[in-house]
Amino acid sequence: MSFVRIRAVMQRHWIVLHRAPHRWFEISVWPVLDVLLWGSLGAFVSRDTPDSQAATPYLLAGIVLFWTFTQAQFSIALGVNEETWTRNILNVLTTPVKEIEYIAGIALFGLLKLLLCMATLTISTIVFFGFDLSAVGWSVIPIMVLLVINGWALALVVVGLVLRFGQSAEILIWGFNYALMAFSGVFFPADALPDGVQALASILPTTKAFSALRTVLAGNPLPWDTLAASLAGSLVFFFGAVAFATWLLSVFRRRGFVTRYS
Repeated sequence: MSFVRIRAVMQRHWIVLHRAPHRWFEISVWPVLDVLLWGSLGAFVSRDTPDSQAATPYLLAGIVLFWTFTQAQFSIALGVNEETWTRNILNVLTTPVKEIEYIAGIALFGLLKLLLCMATLTISTIVFFGFDLSAVGWSVIPIMVLLVINGWALALVVVGLVLRFGQSAEILIWGFNYALMAFSGVFFPADALPDGVQALASILPTTKAFSALRTVLAGNPLPWDTLAASLAGSLVFFFGAVAFATWLLSVFRRRGFVTRYS
Protein backbone atom coordinates (compact mmCIF):
# COMPACT_ATOMS: atom_id res chain seq x y z
CA MET A 1 0.00 0.00 0.00
CA SER A 2 1.45 3.35 -1.08
CA PHE A 3 0.96 6.49 1.00
CA VAL A 4 1.74 8.57 -2.10
CA ARG A 5 -1.34 7.17 -3.87
CA ILE A 6 -3.44 7.55 -0.73
CA ARG A 7 -2.37 11.19 -0.49
CA ALA A 8 -3.24 11.68 -4.17
CA VAL A 9 -6.78 10.43 -3.53
CA MET A 10 -7.10 12.78 -0.56
CA GLN A 11 -5.83 15.68 -2.65
CA ARG A 12 -8.28 14.89 -5.46
CA HIS A 13 -11.25 15.10 -3.07
CA TRP A 14 -9.90 18.19 -1.34
CA ILE A 15 -9.71 20.00 -4.69
CA VAL A 16 -13.33 19.04 -5.41
CA LEU A 17 -14.45 20.32 -1.99
CA HIS A 18 -12.35 23.49 -2.24
CA ARG A 19 -13.67 24.46 -5.67
CA ALA A 20 -17.35 23.74 -5.02
CA PRO A 21 -18.74 25.95 -2.23
CA HIS A 22 -22.09 24.13 -2.21
CA ARG A 23 -20.30 20.95 -1.05
CA TRP A 24 -19.66 22.64 2.29
CA PHE A 25 -23.37 22.32 3.06
CA GLU A 26 -22.91 19.04 4.96
CA ILE A 27 -20.08 20.57 6.97
CA SER A 28 -21.25 24.10 7.75
CA VAL A 29 -25.03 24.26 7.28
CA TRP A 30 -26.71 20.88 7.77
CA PRO A 31 -25.10 20.27 11.22
CA VAL A 32 -26.18 23.73 12.40
CA LEU A 33 -29.76 23.05 11.30
CA ASP A 34 -29.76 19.77 13.22
CA VAL A 35 -28.47 21.53 16.34
CA LEU A 36 -31.22 24.14 16.04
CA LEU A 37 -33.88 21.47 15.46
CA TRP A 38 -33.04 19.11 18.31
CA GLY A 39 -31.80 21.77 20.71
CA SER A 40 -34.98 23.80 20.26
CA LEU A 41 -37.06 20.68 20.79
CA GLY A 42 -35.30 20.07 24.10
CA ALA A 43 -35.76 23.71 25.12
CA PHE A 44 -39.48 23.54 24.27
CA VAL A 45 -40.02 20.38 26.29
CA SER A 46 -38.19 21.88 29.27
CA ARG A 47 -40.61 24.80 29.46
CA ASP A 48 -43.65 22.88 30.64
CA THR A 49 -42.28 19.61 31.99
CA PRO A 50 -40.71 19.65 35.47
CA ASP A 51 -37.13 18.39 35.78
CA SER A 52 -36.80 18.04 32.00
CA GLN A 53 -33.93 20.51 31.65
CA ALA A 54 -31.66 17.50 31.14
CA ALA A 55 -33.48 16.70 27.89
CA THR A 56 -31.56 19.37 25.97
CA PRO A 57 -28.05 18.02 26.72
CA TYR A 58 -29.14 14.49 25.82
CA LEU A 59 -30.58 15.63 22.49
CA LEU A 60 -27.59 17.81 21.65
CA ALA A 61 -25.03 15.17 22.63
CA GLY A 62 -26.95 12.62 20.59
CA ILE A 63 -27.00 14.70 17.43
CA VAL A 64 -23.32 15.71 17.78
CA LEU A 65 -22.19 12.08 18.00
CA PHE A 66 -24.63 10.95 15.35
CA TRP A 67 -22.90 13.39 13.01
CA THR A 68 -19.68 11.55 13.83
CA PHE A 69 -21.29 8.40 12.42
CA THR A 70 -22.84 10.30 9.51
CA GLN A 71 -19.65 12.01 8.37
CA ALA A 72 -17.71 8.74 8.54
CA GLN A 73 -20.33 7.09 6.36
CA PHE A 74 -20.72 9.99 3.92
CA SER A 75 -16.95 10.30 3.44
CA ILE A 76 -16.71 6.88 1.81
CA ALA A 77 -20.17 6.48 0.31
CA LEU A 78 -20.30 9.92 -1.30
CA GLY A 79 -16.59 9.78 -2.15
CA VAL A 80 -17.08 6.68 -4.30
CA ASN A 81 -20.31 8.04 -5.73
CA GLU A 82 -18.44 11.17 -6.75
CA GLU A 83 -16.64 8.96 -9.28
CA THR A 84 -19.90 7.52 -10.59
CA TRP A 85 -21.54 10.94 -10.93
CA THR A 86 -18.60 12.26 -12.94
CA ARG A 87 -18.26 8.96 -14.84
CA ASN A 88 -14.67 8.78 -13.63
CA ILE A 89 -14.78 5.34 -12.03
CA LEU A 90 -13.33 3.58 -15.10
CA ASN A 91 -10.34 5.93 -14.98
CA VAL A 92 -9.83 5.14 -11.29
CA LEU A 93 -9.95 1.39 -11.93
CA THR A 94 -7.31 1.67 -14.64
CA THR A 95 -4.81 3.61 -12.51
CA PRO A 96 -2.20 1.98 -10.22
CA VAL A 97 -4.37 2.95 -7.22
CA LYS A 98 -5.55 -0.18 -5.42
CA GLU A 99 -9.04 -0.45 -3.98
CA ILE A 100 -7.72 -0.45 -0.41
CA GLU A 101 -5.65 2.67 -1.15
CA TYR A 102 -8.62 4.47 -2.63
CA ILE A 103 -10.88 3.62 0.30
CA ALA A 104 -8.12 4.59 2.75
CA GLY A 105 -7.69 7.91 0.96
CA ILE A 106 -11.32 8.93 1.09
CA ALA A 107 -11.68 7.59 4.65
CA LEU A 108 -8.76 9.73 5.84
CA PHE A 109 -10.11 12.72 3.95
CA GLY A 110 -13.42 12.02 5.66
CA LEU A 111 -11.70 12.36 9.04
CA LEU A 112 -10.64 15.85 8.00
CA LYS A 113 -14.24 16.67 7.11
CA LEU A 114 -15.29 15.17 10.43
CA LEU A 115 -12.97 17.54 12.32
CA LEU A 116 -14.45 20.50 10.43
CA CYS A 117 -17.96 19.26 11.13
CA MET A 118 -17.20 18.79 14.85
CA ALA A 119 -15.90 22.35 14.99
CA THR A 120 -19.17 23.57 13.47
CA LEU A 121 -21.23 21.50 15.89
CA THR A 122 -19.22 22.56 18.94
CA ILE A 123 -19.49 26.25 18.11
CA SER A 124 -23.22 25.91 17.35
CA THR A 125 -24.12 24.07 20.56
CA ILE A 126 -22.14 26.56 22.68
CA VAL A 127 -23.48 29.69 20.97
CA PHE A 128 -27.13 28.65 20.74
CA PHE A 129 -27.62 26.52 23.85
CA GLY A 130 -24.53 26.89 26.05
CA PHE A 131 -23.74 23.18 25.74
CA ASP A 132 -20.19 21.92 25.29
CA LEU A 133 -19.80 18.16 24.76
CA SER A 134 -16.08 18.41 25.44
CA ALA A 135 -16.97 19.16 29.07
CA VAL A 136 -17.79 15.44 29.38
CA GLY A 137 -14.08 14.76 29.06
CA TRP A 138 -12.07 12.08 27.29
CA SER A 139 -14.83 9.51 27.84
CA VAL A 140 -16.46 10.61 24.61
CA ILE A 141 -13.41 9.68 22.46
CA PRO A 142 -13.83 5.86 22.49
CA ILE A 143 -17.54 6.30 21.75
CA MET A 144 -16.69 8.44 18.72
CA VAL A 145 -14.17 5.85 17.51
CA LEU A 146 -16.83 3.14 17.64
CA LEU A 147 -19.26 5.30 15.66
CA VAL A 148 -16.60 6.02 13.02
CA ILE A 149 -15.98 2.28 12.58
CA ASN A 150 -19.71 1.67 12.15
CA GLY A 151 -20.00 4.58 9.72
CA TRP A 152 -17.23 3.15 7.58
CA ALA A 153 -18.83 -0.30 7.68
CA LEU A 154 -22.24 1.00 6.60
CA ALA A 155 -20.59 3.00 3.81
CA LEU A 156 -18.90 -0.14 2.44
CA VAL A 157 -22.24 -1.94 2.38
CA VAL A 158 -23.86 0.94 0.50
CA VAL A 159 -20.95 1.25 -1.96
CA GLY A 160 -21.19 -2.45 -2.75
CA LEU A 161 -24.93 -2.16 -3.39
CA VAL A 162 -24.52 0.92 -5.59
CA LEU A 163 -21.83 -0.77 -7.69
CA ARG A 164 -24.00 -3.86 -8.06
CA PHE A 165 -27.43 -2.29 -8.68
CA GLY A 166 -26.53 1.08 -10.14
CA GLN A 167 -27.21 4.68 -9.19
CA SER A 168 -30.81 3.92 -8.24
CA ALA A 169 -29.40 2.41 -5.04
CA GLU A 170 -27.86 5.75 -3.97
CA ILE A 171 -30.94 6.51 -1.87
CA LEU A 172 -29.60 3.91 0.57
CA ILE A 173 -26.79 6.32 1.54
CA TRP A 174 -29.36 8.46 3.33
CA GLY A 175 -31.95 5.73 3.90
CA PHE A 176 -29.71 3.39 5.88
CA ASN A 177 -28.32 6.36 7.79
CA TYR A 178 -31.83 7.38 8.85
CA ALA A 179 -32.72 3.79 9.76
CA LEU A 180 -29.70 3.55 12.06
CA MET A 181 -30.75 6.83 13.64
CA ALA A 182 -34.16 5.39 14.45
CA PHE A 183 -32.99 2.01 15.74
CA SER A 184 -29.84 3.06 17.62
CA GLY A 185 -31.47 5.04 20.39
CA VAL A 186 -29.60 8.22 19.52
CA PHE A 187 -31.83 10.38 21.72
CA PHE A 188 -33.47 7.82 24.01
CA PRO A 189 -32.87 4.35 25.50
CA ALA A 190 -33.62 1.40 23.25
CA ASP A 191 -36.33 0.19 25.65
CA ALA A 192 -38.39 3.23 24.65
CA LEU A 193 -38.85 1.71 21.20
CA PRO A 194 -41.89 -0.48 20.41
CA ASP A 195 -41.58 -4.05 21.67
CA GLY A 196 -41.15 -5.55 18.22
CA VAL A 197 -38.23 -3.25 17.43
CA GLN A 198 -36.28 -3.52 20.68
CA ALA A 199 -34.79 -6.90 19.76
CA LEU A 200 -33.27 -5.42 16.59
CA ALA A 201 -32.00 -2.34 18.40
CA SER A 202 -30.37 -4.40 21.14
CA ILE A 203 -27.98 -6.16 18.74
CA LEU A 204 -26.75 -3.00 17.01
CA PRO A 205 -23.30 -1.85 18.16
CA THR A 206 -24.38 1.75 17.64
CA THR A 207 -27.14 1.28 20.21
CA LYS A 208 -24.58 0.29 22.82
CA ALA A 209 -22.38 3.26 21.89
CA PHE A 210 -25.18 5.76 22.44
CA SER A 211 -26.18 3.97 25.62
CA ALA A 212 -22.63 4.53 26.90
CA LEU A 213 -22.94 8.20 25.97
CA ARG A 214 -26.08 8.62 28.08
CA THR A 215 -24.38 6.86 30.99
CA VAL A 216 -21.52 9.37 30.87
CA LEU A 217 -23.89 12.33 30.52
CA ALA A 218 -25.67 11.15 33.66
CA GLY A 219 -22.41 11.63 35.55
CA ASN A 220 -21.50 7.95 35.81
CA PRO A 221 -18.16 6.31 34.87
CA LEU A 222 -17.66 5.08 31.35
CA PRO A 223 -19.28 1.60 31.06
CA TRP A 224 -16.38 -0.40 29.67
CA ASP A 225 -18.44 -3.60 29.44
CA THR A 226 -20.93 -1.84 27.17
CA LEU A 227 -18.11 -0.42 25.07
CA ALA A 228 -16.48 -3.86 24.80
CA ALA A 229 -19.74 -5.35 23.53
CA SER A 230 -20.09 -2.47 21.08
CA LEU A 231 -16.50 -2.93 19.87
CA ALA A 232 -17.05 -6.64 19.26
CA GLY A 233 -20.20 -5.95 17.26
CA SER A 234 -18.52 -3.09 15.39
CA LEU A 235 -15.62 -5.27 14.28
CA VAL A 236 -17.97 -8.04 13.13
CA PHE A 237 -19.98 -5.46 11.18
CA PHE A 238 -16.86 -3.86 9.69
CA PHE A 239 -15.15 -7.03 8.49
CA GLY A 240 -18.46 -8.41 7.27
CA ALA A 241 -18.96 -5.18 5.31
CA VAL A 242 -15.45 -5.47 3.83
CA ALA A 243 -16.15 -9.02 2.65
CA PHE A 244 -19.55 -7.99 1.27
CA ALA A 245 -18.17 -4.98 -0.64
CA THR A 246 -15.24 -7.03 -1.97
CA TRP A 247 -17.59 -9.70 -3.28
CA LEU A 248 -19.86 -7.17 -4.99
CA LEU A 249 -16.82 -5.41 -6.48
CA SER A 250 -15.75 -8.70 -8.06
CA VAL A 251 -19.28 -9.07 -9.48
CA PHE A 252 -19.06 -5.47 -10.70
CA ARG A 253 -15.90 -6.23 -12.63
CA ARG A 254 -16.81 -9.70 -13.85
CA ARG A 255 -20.16 -8.67 -15.32
CA GLY A 256 -18.89 -5.42 -16.82
CA PHE A 257 -21.16 -3.13 -14.81
CA VAL A 258 -18.52 -0.42 -15.15
CA THR A 259 -20.07 0.42 -18.53
CA ARG A 260 -22.95 2.03 -16.60
CA TYR A 261 -20.60 4.83 -15.58
CA SER A 262 -18.50 5.33 -18.70
